[in-house]
Amino acid sequence: MGLRSERLKVLKRRISSGWFIYRQNKAGLLGLCIVGFFIFIAIFAPYMAPYNPYKRVDKYFLPPSSAHILGTNDLGQDIFSELIYGARVSLLVGFLASISVVSVGTMIGLIAGYYGGIIDEILMRLCDIILVLPGIPLMILLAALLGRNQFHVLILAITLTSWPGVSRLIRSVTLSLKNRPFVEAARAIGAGDTYIMLKHILPNTLPLILSSAIYQTAGAMMSEASLSFLGLGDPSQKSWGMMLHYAQTAGGWWANMGYPAWWWIIPPGLCIALVVLGLMLIGQALEEVINPRLRRR
Repeated sequence: MGLRSERLKVLKRRISSGWFIYRQNKAGLLGLCIVGFFIFIAIFAPYMAPYNPYKRVDKYFLPPSSAHILGTNDLGQDIFSELIYGARVSLLVGFLASISVVSVGTMIGLIAGYYGGIIDEILMRLCDIILVLPGIPLMILLAALLGRNQFHVLILAITLTSWPGVSRLIRSVTLSLKNRPFVEAARAIGAGDTYIMLKHILPNTLPLILSSAIYQTAGAMMSEASLSFLGLGDPSQKSWGMMLHYAQTAGGWWANMGYPAWWWIIPPGLCIALVVLGLMLIGQALEEVINPRLRRR
């Protein structure tokens, strides 16, 4: 109990110190506010949306008005309600895909860096093969092969194409940690490889894993939007990427009126850009917390 209590105190001190450094970064705080705002919208979407986004509420292609802030789409559905509910799917795919990518990449990086030899060679050559392939075309191919228009397929396709970057990062850190004195001491007293990796090496990579997860979330959201825009998303779910897809396929770019229906096109694209910007600002601020050399003097 005493050792566990001491570890908790050390962890609390590290978190407190990290937060103190983080809050000095105004851009990082701005990013936190942006992402927090959209997470709030996603959580309370049923209470904030004025209409059910899946039901027809008025005439189609209505411009913005007091009744419909962003007008209606080709089915007469309220676009503002779609936008609010879209935050749920877009953020959920981003976070779940990020967790999946980081988990797979961390596991492979730990194994490759710790064992080395032929295992390292095989895993890193597989990593190189995926890295040299173009990302979006590979995701399109995987999404088409695994089954189109399914929510989990997008996450799987993103995971299969995005883990190598995380894997290489964790491998490099593991290579520098596995010969440290505390690891040698654990090995000398009979600790197994799995125990050493999980209890001694993995905890020392957590800051990098967290920073990488933030960037992977941004990348996953962009990938989801791209695949959904190309028609590989789940049509039963409202996401910002699917909104852009339907705007493109249903004539929303011209709204059958001779000019673009900007109220259907710009808002989802702007939301994607803002969330990705917020995540990038958070990631850069976390890098300053992790790496003292990046801190401003």
